[in-house]
Amino acid sequence: MKAHRPLLEVQTLIALASLGDDAYGVTVQDEIRSRTGRFASVAACYAALERLARLGLAEAWFSPPRPERGGRSRRHYRLTRAGREAIRQEREATQRLWRGIPLRAPERSR
Repeated sequence: MKAHRPLLEVQTLIALASLGDDAYGVTVQDEIRSRTGRFASVAACYAALERLARLGLAEAWFSPPRPERGGRSRRHYRLTRAGREAIRQEREATQRLWRGIPLRAPERSR
């Protein structure tokens, strides 16, 4: 696994884990926004999904066509085993980083 993964890729991996088979660009965007309060464009989400797929951390599949007339398939994504491992590693790295950091900043004497 890469030593440092861009934040949007990490957030996208977490969104994929949360959404399961319902993950596609718009739902990933919504999940990231609802969990972090930050906006990521749909284009940025799809770019992250494609990068993760190229790296073998996610895989793409097409849904059946939507039921309305002219309904199209959607390109969905799901985590691979390597993607689940990448999330685990990211979580551990973040926990190590936070270990020993007090929840409140110590008061400085003046």
